[in-house]
Amino acid sequence: MKKNNFTKLLLFMLLAVSLTFSSCERVAPNYAGVLMENYGKAGKSDFSIVTGRVFTAFSLGTELFTVPLWEQRAGYDKVSHLKASDNTAFTAKPQYSYKVIKDRAIDVVFDNRQLGSGRTFMKSLEDNILETRMYDIMKEESRKYSTDSLMANGGNLKFEEDVQERLQKVFSDKGLELIMFSANLDFSDKVKEKIDTRNEVNTNVTVIDQQIIEQKKKNELAELKAQENIILSKGITEEILRQQAIEKWNGVLPSTVAGGTGTVYNIPLK
Repeated sequence: MKKNNFTKLLLFMLLAVSLTFSSCERVAPNYAGVLMENYGKAGKSDFSIVTGRVFTAFSLGTELFTVPLWEQRAGYDKVSHLKASDNTAFTAKPQYSYKVIKDRAIDVVFDNRQLGSGRTFMKSLEDNILETRMYDIMKEESRKYSTDSLMANGGNLKFEEDVQERLQKVFSDKGLELIMFSANLDFSDKVKEKIDTRNEVNTNVTVIDQQIIEQKKKNELAELKAQENIILSKGITEEILRQQAIEKWNGVLPSTVAGGTGTVYNIPLK
């Protein structure tokens, strides 16, 4: 009888120990542990930061959320369909990275606890909150750009910068820091071919314009040379020589003059 009682007591103790350890969760290093108590009925006052081992099974309405504090890399699993201001359709498949602001871990959990806890918490946050808002912003911004501006040099980058600027505020409001964002825009082959053709035409027009300018300069040069040849063909006349002598005279009279008989007379200058 005593042996049976001892066996039952031992089994009870083993069960109690097993339940105790099964109800114990551990907050790993580089994670923020956020403990919700009383189902969170009292608001943020029911949420607290915890570390190490946390026991949750024996308290009703208690749940532990573990939030990673290092950079999270994420991206769309499927492409998003957008339209430019000229109604041209194109796609985006964003890639982005972010991290939880350590001092805002309670805000992150409190605002999104309906998504569940555990390992899937951050993934649910990305799929249901962050990427939904990201798509809305991209759709709004895409309507501000024409297809040409998006496909021009730097157009894609400008679009990404505008979207990222708005996203940074959205992430910050949710206790997150947006680190990197890339929209990865893509257009249909038909649109790409159309743009390539137009770019080629524009390039050809630019070349022709340069050739026209060059030919105009050549014509002007030829005209100047023709005028020069006309002047040279007329020869040097007496009037030209007289004019050159006047232009070069230094204002000093000659000291000697030849007379009609060939005699040279010295003319005093003073």
